[in-house]
Amino acid sequence: MKVLTILLALIGCVGTLRGATTAAEESHYYEIITLPTPPGVVLEASGFQMLENGRIAVCTRYGDIYLIDGAFAHPPKDVKYLHYASGLHEALGLAARDGWLYVIQRGELTRTKDTDGDGRADLFETVSDDWGLSGDYHEYAFCSKFDAEGYLWVVLCLTGSFTSDLEFRGWCFRISPDGKAIPTTSGIRSPGGIGMNTAGDMFYTDNQGPWNGACALKQLVPGHFVGHPAGNRWYPLARASMGLRPTDPVSNSRMHIEAKKIPQLVPPAILFPYGKMGQSASGIAGDLSRGKFGPFQNQLFVGDQTHSTVMRVFLEKVNGRYQGACFPFKQGFASGCLGLEFAPDGSLFVGGTDRGWGARGGKPFALQRLVWTGQTPFEIHEMRAKPDGFELTFTQAVDPASASDTRSYRMEAFTHIYQSNYGSPEVDKTTPTIQSAGVSQNGRSVRLVVEGIVEGHVHELHLPGVRSAEGKPVLHPVAYYTLNALSGN
Repeated sequence: MKVLTILLALIGCVGTLRGATTAAEESHYYEIITLPTPPGVVLEASGFQMLENGRIAVCTRYGDIYLIDGAFAHPPKDVKYLHYASGLHEALGLAARDGWLYVIQRGELTRTKDTDGDGRADLFETVSDDWGLSGDYHEYAFCSKFDAEGYLWVVLCLTGSFTSDLEFRGWCFRISPDGKAIPTTSGIRSPGGIGMNTAGDMFYTDNQGPWNGACALKQLVPGHFVGHPAGNRWYPLARASMGLRPTDPVSNSRMHIEAKKIPQLVPPAILFPYGKMGQSASGIAGDLSRGKFGPFQNQLFVGDQTHSTVMRVFLEKVNGRYQGACFPFKQGFASGCLGLEFAPDGSLFVGGTDRGWGARGGKPFALQRLVWTGQTPFEIHEMRAKPDGFELTFTQAVDPASASDTRSYRMEAFTHIYQSNYGSPEVDKTTPTIQSAGVSQNGRSVRLVVEGIVEGHVHELHLPGVRSAEGKPVLHPVAYYTLNALSGN
């Protein structure tokens, strides 16, 4: 029987390798609900804020804010939009506190209020505008929600995504409750979103380009540098909070090599392999739903604008720094995924736009909600680094025969050139050998002993032969682990 099980699993490998997971297969577990938008309105939803009584505020790339009622109905037959504000300069994030609705524009962080109760903002106040702005189309600004200390974090794109000709382009600020702008982190290139993990640490997504071999999820650590040196010219204006300017990295090197030479340099926590996982990493949302969104509570979900997808991220800390794995999660959104936000009911709102780059979804814009159907997919739940390999946990018990067979897995590793030129191919490729696969007593985890794991490399793991105890293949049988440091545990 064991031989037959392994044979069937290996035969199934062929079918899995021939075709990727489809949106229809994913929809058994997560359903996309499309909200109708007002006729004639281009609603490129870029940021969300949950309000009282089930109402949602949505900002748009066109500079509008709408208040939405009825967004949680299924199907959404009676959705109502109230036009709260207009004339903003490409609003890309919302937050709320003490009766104010905060919105980030290209040139400033603004707070707004409806003082007469008619549903429209009539009071606008500048909170902070301590950065430079030109007419370049690419000078995006994104803001977080309030952190535990009451600060909002703002990340600023370089001019044209290449240069820092104006003050603090390519930087992160923290904006204090009294409006003071504190230079916090340098080295940003072209952010696509910002948000906290469930531990309260702040991250942003950066996109492939100069000094970025691939799109990435990067932690924003106060006083540190995240990779692109163009904005470091502004260190003389930031010494009170940042100290001395870091040494510039050497082009045509590797990130993990330069990080050992530059103490302030924080490597990406997650690299999203270009083309395989997406091409334009965007919004970030942490699952605090306590199971309302399925089995992935406390993990992060990250959008991709070009591929019109949402990806899943598992993070762990090794030697005091974040690293971890990314996984495909949900495809089939109607437009390019930009803003992401979890609602109190555990559903995930996703805003879409294709303006500027196009997107696989095909629609120019969309407002959608992702809902767990109650069915649990068979997936890798976590992938943790070990001194001699990795430990996988699954959402369901595995079939011991297939999961303990090393032929059910294959792995390759690669890194990127850390360079001033645009992007990077996958380089320094190796093929680590999976020597053994030990299944735990409860059947929910597998310990992979791997010869040839490489510090500073992405480890691409395929699981075409692994089956659940019920005989199901892994829904998304691939994981990409960014190994910044070898684990000592």
